[in-house]
Parts: sequence; structure tokens; C-alpha cells
Amino acid sequence: MWSVPGLEITVEERRELERRVRAHTTPQRMVRRCRVVLLAAVGVPSRRIAPEVGMSQQYVGMWRRRFETDRLEGLDDRPRSGRPRVYGHDERVEIVARATSAPPEHVSHWSHELLAQDLVAMGISASQIGRILADLDIKPHKIRSWLTRSDDPEFWERVADVCGLYLSQPLNALVLSVDEKTAIQARSRKHPTVPAAPGRTARQEFEYTRHGTVNLLLFLVVHTGAMEVTVLGANDAAHYIPALRDFRRRHRELKGVFLIHDGGASHIAQDTSEYLEGCRGWWRPRLTPAHASWLNQAELLVRAFGGRYFKRGSWATREEFIGHVLASGPEYNQWYAHPVNWTWTNDRMRKWFAEHAQ
Repeated sequence: MWSVPGLEITVEERRELERRVRAHTTPQRMVRRCRVVLLAAVGVPSRRIAPEVGMSQQYVGMWRRRFETDRLEGLDDRPRSGRPRVYGHDERVEIVARATSAPPEHVSHWSHELLAQDLVAMGISASQIGRILADLDIKPHKIRSWLTRSDDPEFWERVADVCGLYLSQPLNALVLSVDEKTAIQARSRKHPTVPAAPGRTARQEFEYTRHGTVNLLLFLVVHTGAMEVTVLGANDAAHYIPALRDFRRRHRELKGVFLIHDGGASHIAQDTSEYLEGCRGWWRPRLTPAHASWLNQAELLVRAFGGRYFKRGSWATREEFIGHVLASGPEYNQWYAHPVNWTWTNDRMRKWFAEHAQ
């Protein structure tokens, strides 16, 4: 037992009080009550506890007495006295039925205020409706989306084909994953970013000036993590094909390349298909299935490269931004390039689709 003048707490009670104080989900009123008990347990008088926890001395004494009488349960809120609840079972059922039904045609969803207007005959306020729905964990103002995957009889075969290339590099061939990052804004700020300091995060000016947009095409060499980046005039087949030609010209020593890309318009265009077929097997394209573009590892490269080199930058012109991008590619290869650590096993993937596919 922790023994101090006027208050005793056990080791278990002390641990629980400290846990509540540290937890981010503990209401602040409960944190203050727990701090009152912890301070009192080490002999701090009420007159010194009051300013420390932001309470009056009278309330500090009240929570000490409640803890002495009812222990931890004494710190919980007690039911308030007053008239009994006006809205009984039938009224609550009507509120729930209305909140879980389709809203009026002119609005997209129910709000507490709209429900109160619709139930005006009941004479209930919007705040009371909010409390009733909160007790039942009903949130008509929120919505979650799902994706209905199209019925593709070749889905698993295509997934297995792509994953097989990731797991084992073919002989005398390169596995290349490509993806675009389009409409990146080249923008500048009048004032430079203020760097971080002890107790203060970095600060950046909110307003900025736009200098045009840039489209990028990123090539990821899957088994080394190395990358190349190309600026596209537009995200279409007319610009995608020349980028592929330039890549082939830079890597003439290769016997072939397995090209993994998603079903974007420039990737499945007739002109692109004709170009790839005309290369006599040098390009060996592999399209990721519909709604499975996450299989394309270049998407991870887009996030990694953009997060390091675009996120907080400031460029006076579009040309300056393009120069920055082209100079950043070699630096990324030197310091950050590495193969993707593919942790999602085939078994876990199938279980996920079984649970989420509609």
C-alpha cells in the first residue's frame, strides 16, 4: 500500500491511474481527477494541487473524498438528478428508423438538424437526436465506399504472372514497372520555409504561385530498385511510345524487357499495342488486372520519389522544376534505390479479396 497522510492507494490503483493519465483517449476531466489522486498520494496538499490541475480547492477535496469512499469507481461521472428521460423506446425507434432510411430527394444525407425538422411533431432538438444516435453508434453523416470488382476470368492468372516476375528475375531480361504522375504543379512561395526548431515544427507559407503543370513517367527496375524519369508533354499514347523508344535506345544491350503497367488509356491504346508488337518480343508487356493497379510497383516509386523531392519544394518557373526533377533521379538511385520489400503473400491476398470483394 502507498501510505500518505489522509490518502492510501494500492500499487494496482496507482498503475491504473497513471495509465489513464498517459492514454490519449482519456477525457481531460478524468485526467485531472486522476492527477488529483496521484498528487495527493505523495502528500501534496489540496491548496497546491488545485492550481496544478486547474480545479478549485473545493473540487480537489471532493474528488479525494470520492476516491477514498469508492476507489476508482468514485472518479467516474455519476448520473445526474432531474426529471426522467422524456423520449422513450417508441420515440427512439422512430428516430433510428428515420435516420437509417433514405433522406429527402433534395439532400444527400440526413443531418441532426434535418432530422429534428422532419420530426418536428415529436418536439425533439437536434442536439438530443445527436446524443441518441451517438449512444447507438449511428452516424448518418458518414459514408464508406466499396469497389465492385468486375468478373475477370483471367484475374488470378494475370496476378500470378506479375507476382512471378517480381519473385524471380528472368534470365537475360529486365523486369520494368512504369507509372505516370500527372499534373504536378510547379509552384513558388514568396517567403522561404521556416525550418524546425526545438518545440516548433517547420512552417511553410500557405499561399503560392502556380507556374504550370508537369507530367512525369517513372521507370522502376524491379530487382534493383533503380529508376529513370522522363517528362511527358501529355499523358497519351503519342508521348508514351516515344518514351518507350528512348528507353530501349538507352538499353540496347538488353535482350528483352518485361513491361508491367496498368490499364491506363495510353497503355492500352491501339498505337501502343502496335508499337509493342512491332518490337518482335523485345518488349514483353504485362497489364495488371482491372482495379489491381496496386500490383504495379512503380506506384510505390511515385510516392517515394514525390515525397522526397516534390512535397515542400518551391520553383520560380516550370523549367526550373523540370531541371530539379531530372537532377533528382540520379540522386535517388545513389541514396534511396532498393528493391521493394513485397510483404503481401498470395494467401493473404486471397483472404483479403474473399472478405472485400462484392
